[in-house]
Amino acid sequence: MKKYICTVCEYIYDPEQGDPESGIEPGTAFEDIPDDWTCPLCGVGKEDFEPYEG
Repeated sequence: MKKYICTVCEYIYDPEQGDPESGIEPGTAFEDIPDDWTCPLCGVGKEDFEPYEG
C-alpha cells in the first residue's frame, strides 16, 4: 500500500501503521480512510495529501 504525505506539514500517512488515535486501523489504505479524516498534526483534509515517493 502506498504512503501519502501532507503537503502542509509533511506528516506521512503509513497504511501499515494507520492512525489509531483517529480510529483508523493499521492496514487501512489511504483511499479507504473516511473523507472527513484530517491530518493528526495540522488538521487539513485528505485533499491536501499526495502520494509519497520517498
